Amino acid sequence: MTERTKFYIGGAWVEPKELRTLPVVNPATEEPLYEIALGSPADVDSAVAAAREAWPAFAATTREERVALLTRIMEIYSRRMREIGAAVSDEMGAPLTLAERAHAGSGLSHFMTTLEALKTYEFEERLGHALVVREPVGVAGMVTPWNWPLNQIACKVAPALAAGCTMVLKPSEYTPTAALILAEVLHEAGVPPGVFNMINGLGPEVGAALSAHPGIDMISFTGSTRAGIDVAIRAAPTVKRVTQELGGKSPNIILPDADFEKAVAGGTRHCFNNSGQSCNAPTRMLVPAERMKEAAEIAAGVANSLRVGNPRTAGIDLGPVVNRTQWEKIQRLIESGVAEGATLAAGGPGRPEGLNKGFYVRPTVFAGVTPEMTIAREEIFGPVLSILAYKDEEEAVRIANDTPYGLAGYVSSGDIAHARAVARRIRAGNVNLNGVMNDRRAPFGGFKQSGNGREWGRFGLEEYLEVKAIGGWGD
Repeated sequence: MTERTKFYIGGAWVEPKELRTLPVVNPATEEPLYEIALGSPADVDSAVAAAREAWPAFAATTREERVALLTRIMEIYSRRMREIGAAVSDEMGAPLTLAERAHAGSGLSHFMTTLEALKTYEFEERLGHALVVREPVGVAGMVTPWNWPLNQIACKVAPALAAGCTMVLKPSEYTPTAALILAEVLHEAGVPPGVFNMINGLGPEVGAALSAHPGIDMISFTGSTRAGIDVAIRAAPTVKRVTQELGGKSPNIILPDADFEKAVAGGTRHCFNNSGQSCNAPTRMLVPAERMKEAAEIAAGVANSLRVGNPRTAGIDLGPVVNRTQWEKIQRLIESGVAEGATLAAGGPGRPEGLNKGFYVRPTVFAGVTPEMTIAREEIFGPVLSILAYKDEEEAVRIANDTPYGLAGYVSSGDIAHARAVARRIRAGNVNLNGVMNDRRAPFGGFKQSGNGREWGRFGLEEYLEVKAIGGWGD
């Protein structure tokens, strides 16, 4: 039975210092599912103390011991993937098939690629008479979001374990169950007491306490840019390492030599995936000015073909967005697009027809969007696509880079050399060509206000390591 009113600290399920609860609401029905306990700074103190006590012994474990541990975790995780997927679907609204395949699957994938990196990673190297060693950074604090719960948890927890760090995790209060199940998986796999600790709670309370805590050596945060700034400010007095994966407003440049219909349709579907609740979604589609009408028709056709409904219903493409706050924000931004003069090609304000309850959003396409419009600048985090025109390649690149964000970019061309050349000019941490997504062994992270640091594979492992040079080591 999943423990929803306890925290996992020091290898055991423990009562909060003071019991306060929060309902977790099913976004498809707007009805409460259950309640979870909310942590406090006092609970954070307990978790950090457990992590600090466990750290010396776990940091001293061998590569082989950590390889065996990750292998056991993967075996147990694999048995519970359908359970994880069902929890994600119920709590944040992803269609059940997407939740089981992509959400739960991404978590397993990050453990796999981390294990692969760990097996061959060089923790020591000789440079002249010095030995350079890479050692675990210490105790890591982790704050993760609701939109891809297991993806973001696994790409922090897996490399921390591989590096020899101990940790305290605060998952999103909107999607707690996947994290609770993972705690059970880690316990069953034999993760030593105190190595992994987990507290549910609110960002301004538990997240803030982790960020500022002097016993935390590193804070890894995924969420909005606004919240990321607060994390960095709170972390600054203790000069702890801060890694962040924040917001995005990713451009998708469709070059004139691309397979236009395929690129526009594929980019639209990608934008709407997960009900648009992905930080790297290609939400700004850039097309040649003379093909704006054609692009709008193709994108509208995709939007109008998507089936929106209860995520537990077979054949559904899009479920609801996560909560009322998010739904109302999306509605305001759709209305701003109409008010500022963009052409509404599909969708619009309100719920889809026939859905009178639940946080459902109409898949929406705006054409004729200009770079200064609100919908071209703010992260909407819903199924809303903005199509912008460019007159030539130079303008396309300029518009693509005209954003405070820099998480991802997309380029489509019939000439791969042409696509590669344009990709090099995009100021973003990840650029994907012709609809091919990143390899999970490659780094994931952003430029500018999309964050700092990198996750996934070897690059994620290195974020949890300190570098030490020992001079005079000798021959």
